[in-house]
Amino acid sequence: MENRGLLLIGDKLPEMTVQTTKGMINIPGDFSGKWIVLFSHPADFTPVCTTEFVAFAKRDAEFKKLNAELIGLSIDQVFSHIKWVQWIKENVNVEIPFPVIADDMGKVAGTLGMVHPGKATNTVRAVFIIDPQAVIRLIIYYPQEIGRQIDEVLRALKALQIADTHKVAMPENWPNNELIGSKVINPPPKDVAIAEEVLKKHEGYDWWFTYRELEK
Repeated sequence: MENRGLLLIGDKLPEMTVQTTKGMINIPGDFSGKWIVLFSHPADFTPVCTTEFVAFAKRDAEFKKLNAELIGLSIDQVFSHIKWVQWIKENVNVEIPFPVIADDMGKVAGTLGMVHPGKATNTVRAVFIIDPQAVIRLIIYYPQEIGRQIDEVLRALKALQIADTHKVAMPENWPNNELIGSKVINPPPKDVAIAEEVLKKHEGYDWWFTYRELEK
């Protein structure tokens, strides 16, 4: 199994051609101009992974509204993915609309650091959010025993897009922060003159911590 070292936030996702339940695709090339939410699961036909896939599937339209495409992955063969996806539709009545990468040789998982330590045939629950320029913007890892909160992945994607568009920072649990609610944090002043004037223009606790309502 190939492992070329961990990719980090700010790195570009390398071009990879992969087999999926929707046929052969190239990532990120086939998703030019879109955000990608690439997530791995330990194995097909496992209870926690099934609950996660159902949750991702039910939110697929919300991700698409944000110009984002979901892509699943595990170190399983494509026939296993196909049968599991069919099982979910037949037994839970949820159709999986996104492609699932059959990374049976472990090349993608090795490149992205998804392989579970001590369990070389399983991937951890990793999430990579990749922007339209193919830059990795967020990485989250969960152990096998704990299922992800898919709404947090959706929230993080929304927050990244707003931060990019408005050149602001997003507080803890935005848009429901305990201190400033749905407001966003202004970038810090770059010189003394701006620092002395910033509280005249914006709400804040100090010159280094000011915030504002998000522009409509």
